Amino acid sequence: MSEDDMPGRSRTVDLDGPVHYLDFGGASDGPAVVLVHGLGGSHLNWDLVAPALREHARVFALDLPGFGRSEPGGRKASVPANVAVLHRFLTEVVGEPAVLVGNSMGGMISVLATGEHPEAVRGLVLLDPAVPGPRRALDPLVAMTFALYAIPFVGERFLWWRRQRTSALVRVHDMLELVGVDPERVPSDVIDRSVTLIEERRDVQGMDRAFLAAARSVLRVLADPRRYRAAMASIDVPVLLVHGDRDRLVPVQAARDIARQHPAWRYAEWSDVGHVPQLQEPERTVAEMLDWMRDTALTSSPA
Repeated sequence: MSEDDMPGRSRTVDLDGPVHYLDFGGASDGPAVVLVHGLGGSHLNWDLVAPALREHARVFALDLPGFGRSEPGGRKASVPANVAVLHRFLTEVVGEPAVLVGNSMGGMISVLATGEHPEAVRGLVLLDPAVPGPRRALDPLVAMTFALYAIPFVGERFLWWRRQRTSALVRVHDMLELVGVDPERVPSDVIDRSVTLIEERRDVQGMDRAFLAAARSVLRVLADPRRYRAAMASIDVPVLLVHGDRDRLVPVQAARDIARQHPAWRYAEWSDVGHVPQLQEPERTVAEMLDWMRDTALTSSPA
């Protein structure tokens, strides 16, 4: 797919290094909506929902440094570093308080950014966010994978080995299956663009380092979540929390625990849905978000 065929306009801004994003345009009288991907994700994670959202809002999807088309260079890819990048994106690119929509690690980053800079955020949508919760046994494959990521040198060698032994298409399929998505149910052009994105990477080792730095940073935040929980407690904008009960990476019990602690948040739990509802149930994701935005007066657009 050529750049002209993309659902949004591809742009890059210098925020102490290149940050790529898609500008989907949208309703000039609607709110700004910024879509924040998770670990290993990119702007492509939003291809199935952004075109529908732009009928009601101005929509942006960024690639955090070290992901998508944002080559890392010498920048850090930790959660705190990406919180700072997201805030700069809001102030220097969007230019007005926005509705943040974060999936997985992107949900964590969005919560922390809202806690640090509440004036920059009008509302918060959390789609299967990485959140702390009651201790329970993790999915064995997920536990093994993140254990490999966490160990210095071992994580680097694992990513190198996987890259040598598998094609980009296999890696895309493997990642989708890990997060609970049947690759056969994802439109072929989204798969093709994901493969192209991997094959066009220039700084492959840098992207590996960024991925592992981000993964290890997420684990550190969850291991000592006091700052994270304090940020959640400080939020006074409307919040929508959506979680799939088949999420292998973030158990649904964790989302239920967060929802109990924050009764003012709207909580929607979806059966037979995994870690990325925007890819598994895009139409339902859009409908849920727009209903919530109308109910909280973030948009006045009709259904």
